[in-house]
Amino acid sequence: MPLPPFGGTIGETYKESTPDWPKLPTPPQGAPNVVLILLDDVGYGQTSTFGGPVPTPSLDALAAEGLRFTEFHTTAICGPSRASLITGRNHHNSGSGFLAEWATGYPSYDNLIPRSTATIGSILKYNGYSTAWFGKNHNTPDWESSVVGPFDRWPTGLGFDYFYGFIGGETNQYYPVLFENTTAVEPTRSPAQGYHFMTDMTDKAIGWMRYSKSVAPQKPFLLYFAPGAAHAPHQPPTEWRDKFKGKFDAGWDAMRDETFKRQLALGVVPPGTKLTARPDWARPWNSLTDTQRKVYAAFMENYAGYLAFTDHEVGRLIDAIHALPDADNTLVIYIVGDNGASSEGGFDGTINEVKIFNGFAKQDLSEIAAHLDELGGPKTEPHYQVEWAWAGNTPFQWVKQVASHLGGTRNPMVVSWPARIRDAGGIRPQFTHLIDVLPTVLEAAHLPAPKSVDGIEQKPMDGVSFLSTFENAEAPEVRTRQYFEVFSNRSIYDGGWKANAQHTLPWRQEYAPGNWNLDRWELYNLNEDYSESVDLAAKMPDKLKEMKALFREEADKYHVYPLDDRGAQRLLEPKPTPSDPGRTHFVFYAGATRLAETAAPNTKNKSHTITAGIEVPQDGAEGIIVAEGGISSGFALFVREGKLVYHYNWFDEDRSEIVSAEPVPAGKSTVRMDFAYDGSSGETGKGGTVTLYVNDRQVGSGPVHKTVPGRFGIETFGIGEDSGSPVANSYQPPFRFTGGIDEVVIDLK
Repeated sequence: MPLPPFGGTIGETYKESTPDWPKLPTPPQGAPNVVLILLDDVGYGQTSTFGGPVPTPSLDALAAEGLRFTEFHTTAICGPSRASLITGRNHHNSGSGFLAEWATGYPSYDNLIPRSTATIGSILKYNGYSTAWFGKNHNTPDWESSVVGPFDRWPTGLGFDYFYGFIGGETNQYYPVLFENTTAVEPTRSPAQGYHFMTDMTDKAIGWMRYSKSVAPQKPFLLYFAPGAAHAPHQPPTEWRDKFKGKFDAGWDAMRDETFKRQLALGVVPPGTKLTARPDWARPWNSLTDTQRKVYAAFMENYAGYLAFTDHEVGRLIDAIHALPDADNTLVIYIVGDNGASSEGGFDGTINEVKIFNGFAKQDLSEIAAHLDELGGPKTEPHYQVEWAWAGNTPFQWVKQVASHLGGTRNPMVVSWPARIRDAGGIRPQFTHLIDVLPTVLEAAHLPAPKSVDGIEQKPMDGVSFLSTFENAEAPEVRTRQYFEVFSNRSIYDGGWKANAQHTLPWRQEYAPGNWNLDRWELYNLNEDYSESVDLAAKMPDKLKEMKALFREEADKYHVYPLDDRGAQRLLEPKPTPSDPGRTHFVFYAGATRLAETAAPNTKNKSHTITAGIEVPQDGAEGIIVAEGGISSGFALFVREGKLVYHYNWFDEDRSEIVSAEPVPAGKSTVRMDFAYDGSSGETGKGGTVTLYVNDRQVGSGPVHKTVPGRFGIETFGIGEDSGSPVANSYQPPFRFTGGIDEVVIDLK
């Protein structure tokens, strides 16, 4: 918005002058408060509000006072869905064709949201709203999350006055990687003292909202509330997990059948809908062993506890909204999942899902069974089995990542706005998409989409407002065409028709088919077939040909190409880190903590040395010299009981620890860890030999049997402390070094 002109007069002194304060922007009369709630990895058939097995009374209550949208769509994956939501543009059009961790150097896949797609935060802020973002932020590339930024793609650079949450796809709920605005902060309590991030972020959001209204009750706010739940790691408080003991012993087949019956009774699937057939990759529950059934049921109990606990916390936020003086003029848009339920835990599930993202799909069931009592607690990072996700997306085919099918892209949405919505408890079947949310909010606030923001010409909105449906259940669809693409899984919707090409497998990060011409396209008439149960491709080849041509047209229009089906391989793609990408010599000082993995020296798959100048007091010292990662995987160089220790954690399954034969002496010393990698250039995940030195004298040596090839996971790199969860299980974090650290030098060979 242009700067307002000065309306007063300037004389030689104030006596001959007339003041005029610049007018602050104010939204149009009656503009509502806006609350966007976005859950993570929740399928269409998981909450009780949409027929699922997990009681969600808070969501039920909100739906009873508002509307349930039964044909709302996401992109099928986290970060792209979030980019679409906050920009009102298709995910490729906003640089977010896939996830930041898998980013590549193409405009649609670099995960750098362009300034030409200003966010809902910027637009509402510049028009007089207070704006805040709590929870998950998967739209700031983690390589830009260090102290050198840049900060223009952080929430505070994207139009949000305040941010409290984490950057990346997920975080440990007991040891979150937390930022307040652009500063790393640590939880004020430990897991043993009852800390949980879901409760923490809810408290922060309620506090901000109340404070905002206390200071300026007339000023509307935008509150974007994005829990990490129910994304892995599935980590509910134990008492919530235990509420569901025995509830899923009948298995996923029974759960799916019961969910479908409830969906029909509730009207969230239309009469005549068919339950889609079992795919060949989904095992019948009665074909499993007793051990499998016991382990798998425990994982679903754990997930259900996590989702129910999340509903409880969101309910606290909604109760606080209801207590506001202008509660009736608060528009709540509650999107239940940024994609379908996730199958990324593989067929046996996992207590360490980072291992799967590195391409190790097979898990050891006996190892998992031994940790069932710890499931969901601070020592595990669990994800349930493939078929629970399939059942969680009832009545549809497929799961998260599979953008070709509704199991990946159709999510529940509930909208409440007491001042405008009169059809309390109503159902809306119009086809809508995430990109339509921002235009809807702008129309509700009587604001136009901007043509220019901060001097940058804006791309037109790809979304269209569906505000007309709030007051008219029979309102015509505003969206008659929409493409979908994630990980080369592709689909096109047009006037009720939908053509799909499934390409990759979400639980196979090491698998890349590579030949897109071999994909089999399917054809569905959603006007008659809500669940995509009857493939018409063989009967209607001309219609299918027309739809495939339409997909190519939309793909060109919205910059979908080039398609890329590589999974774990893309984790290895170099990212544009703040330092020189060819740099091999790094010097860090004490206090350098919470550095994102992609901004830290990449010691994987190569020989390297870590050299540190330290000082040990006369009465001794202990603690971390340098650490990266956490309970999922990582490494740490530290002093324990006076001796130098190097610990390598391979997915909490294979741990190597080399300890010096003699203590580090008092006074100043130079300690060194030399890692000689066993693999040749291009080989990944091989082991190596560690040699420890104190003052250039060898004091220890030993093998590391295998190493992490791609990512250590969701935690960070730091000097002088192990922030977050511990890499080694022999100390409690942060295990700060009690001596002095001059510098830590890392050399890559």
